[in-house]
Amino acid sequence: MNQVGIVGRLTKDPAMRVVGEGRVHTTFVVAVSRNYRNQRGEIESDYILCSTWGRSAHNVAKYCGKGSQVAITGRIQSRHYDKEDGTRVYVTEVIGDQVRFLDKRKPSDDNIPKQTEADPVADFDFPSPETEQVNG
Repeated sequence: MNQVGIVGRLTKDPAMRVVGEGRVHTTFVVAVSRNYRNQRGEIESDYILCSTWGRSAHNVAKYCGKGSQVAITGRIQSRHYDKEDGTRVYVTEVIGDQVRFLDKRKPSDDNIPKQTEADPVADFDFPSPETEQVNG
C-alpha cells in the first residue's frame, strides 16, 4: 500500500503550470516538523516536495501561499529524468490526492518553521512535466 499523510507549512508560494491539453499541475514544498528536539533543543523540520493535479492544483495555487498550513493525503512517487548535461536527477515527492487548508487567516512569514540546516529543496528547479523523461 502506498499511502501518505503530512501536515505542515508551505516554504514558498506554490508554482502552478498548465500543461498539455489544459491540465493544471501545481508543485510546492511543505516543511513538516519532527516530533523531537535535537541536542541544541531545536525542533527540526523535513522539507517534502509535493505535487497535485486538476482542481486541487488550481485551489492550492489560488488559496495558499508561503506559510500556509496544509494537510495532504496521497501517495509517494519516485522518478528520474536526465538533464541536458547528461546528469540523472532523482526525485521523490508526495502526489496529493487531497489537500486541506488548515489556516483561517492569511499566511505570514512568522508562521514558517525556522530552518536549522539549509533547505535542500528551497531552490529546486521543478522539471516541466512536458519535457522531463519519466522513467519510474
